[in-house]
Amino acid sequence: MNTIQAQLAGLASGYSRRDLLQKFGTGLGALGLAGLLSPECAVGAEVAGGPLSPKQPMFPARAKRVIHLFMNGGPSQVDTFDPKPALEKYHGQRPSGADLKTERRTGGLLKSPFKFSKHGQSGLEISEIFPQVGSCADDLCVIRSMHTNIPNHEPSLLMMTSGETQPTRPSMGSWLLYGLGTENQNLPGFVVLCPGKPVVGPALWGNRFLPGIYQGAQINNANINPQTVIRDINNGQVSRAAQREQLDLLKRMNELHLSRRGGQDNPLEARIQSLEMAFRMQTEAQEVFDLAQESKTTIDAYGNGEFAKGCLAARRLVERGVRMVQVFYGNGQPWDDHENIPAHADKARAVDQPIAALIRDLKERGLLEDTLILWGGEFGRTPVSEGSNGRDHNNHGFSVWLAGGGVKGGMAYGATDEFGFAAQENKVHVHDLHATMLHLMGIDHEKLTFRYSGRDFRLTDVHGRVVTDILA
Repeated sequence: MNTIQAQLAGLASGYSRRDLLQKFGTGLGALGLAGLLSPECAVGAEVAGGPLSPKQPMFPARAKRVIHLFMNGGPSQVDTFDPKPALEKYHGQRPSGADLKTERRTGGLLKSPFKFSKHGQSGLEISEIFPQVGSCADDLCVIRSMHTNIPNHEPSLLMMTSGETQPTRPSMGSWLLYGLGTENQNLPGFVVLCPGKPVVGPALWGNRFLPGIYQGAQINNANINPQTVIRDINNGQVSRAAQREQLDLLKRMNELHLSRRGGQDNPLEARIQSLEMAFRMQTEAQEVFDLAQESKTTIDAYGNGEFAKGCLAARRLVERGVRMVQVFYGNGQPWDDHENIPAHADKARAVDQPIAALIRDLKERGLLEDTLILWGGEFGRTPVSEGSNGRDHNNHGFSVWLAGGGVKGGMAYGATDEFGFAAQENKVHVHDLHATMLHLMGIDHEKLTFRYSGRDFRLTDVHGRVVTDILA
């Protein structure tokens, strides 16, 4: 015991970590004694004052958590939530309003193959491919006047998730963790449910220059098996108490090493915190992803498929205090229907039931009022044709919707032109969407900053306004 303490003292006074391990002789074989060095770190002890500890919002918040239902690839606004009768009237024609530049060469106006109808007491018009979501119309705030910078997947995906078209900024979920922490220290505060890797990949949920503990944790929801959904979650060789003792010594060694570097080694600090999180996850991670704990009625309400499992897991995660959950529709950019816009119906069929079930489930549990749901893609699609029956990318105008978390339900905000090509009335940029979401979480988007490379950065950069008209 005295030998180990002496080695740790030696580390503080000048030994390198390599020296320390050499002097241990048997290396990590002596780690079982480490718990005696940190009697305050008992198994199951509460974590206090850590980087993920809950923080008070800047002002009273309407929402405590966010679920982002990400239709990566770009769903068409004129076939989902922005009906345009003029497309039927002028089908095949190419009026001057349809000459906006997009990524590819396009043809004449293309009418929607889907019918729209009014839903709920609000009479919100929604496409027939979303009948179940339509039944929740009075909870939806559809923003029909969204626009973004570039009609390409990579920069637009990054803009929607991080507020910048280049992979240089922290994701929205990382900013939320940095500003608010999370209510459950035994689970990652930012979880990404994605079956595979979308275009750009982990940069969409990365922490960049924020401390590493704020990075999103990706879970492949193609097959949510609680025993295997997170690799190496169980240690079959060492007891939980022994793991705690090993980790305490390793943490002490790393902290001493960090102190010699002035406490400014972000990767090392992230490593220390990640090891702690990995240990704590053993108590809850498998349970939260055990969807079989839900009743048959609940499972049947969400339906089958990887997106349905993702939505149910999202509810279980936010219910347990996770700050933000993103649920990607699929791998790659599946909503990218350049050649066959009627294929939107198949994708809508896969998400319609679970999204409606998620809204109803949260409402029944009293969680919708302080859970903010965002639905949408990285951009929209053109009202003109590409080829014979497809639509190109469109950054000039598209739709997203919000629900719960302090927004008005049963309303459509803003408008595109008569063909649905460009936002015209009450235009909302992605920066404005982010500013509004942060506001609902109790954060002033201009004051949530991080000093890096000589300047203060924020999610909305130097842009953004809160869209007060949609606040309840």
